[in-house]
Amino acid sequence: MAKKKQTAPKQISNRRARHDYDLGDSLVVGVELSGAEVKSLRRGHGHIRGSYVNVKDNELYLFNATITGENAIPIPEDQQTRSRKLLAKRKQIDELIAAKQQGQTIVPLELLTRGRFIKVRIAAGRGRKKYDKRQVLKKRDQDREARSAIKSRSR
Repeated sequence: MAKKKQTAPKQISNRRARHDYDLGDSLVVGVELSGAEVKSLRRGHGHIRGSYVNVKDNELYLFNATITGENAIPIPEDQQTRSRKLLAKRKQIDELIAAKQQGQTIVPLELLTRGRFIKVRIAAGRGRKKYDKRQVLKKRDQDREARSAIKSRSR
């Protein structure tokens, strides 16, 4: 009998988060999902661009994350962007609540679909201003030029 071919898990990430926020340490937490949502995410049908984590009743919730269905997996329009509860330990939730009270934003970085459970990598961060973003890009370009200059001298 032939072995079932493994498909590579789809990468669902929020690439703008690292550009728009100064992020601290990341944390991996679980997500409460329905069966159709799990199947859609494993096939790569969803995005977390523009989504955020908020605290409601001392629990963490993921807002504005879109999980779209397809023909075989219908997800109603009103259920595609519903709030989803995040599953974390009480100590982790308390740390994130403290960061939120200090004025930081909790941002989802990526959806991890590998393995048995679907998880979300989140991090608390402070939003960058436009001039901060320019400075970060300028510093990155300077570092890249310095590395290439060192590499060309060593040849």
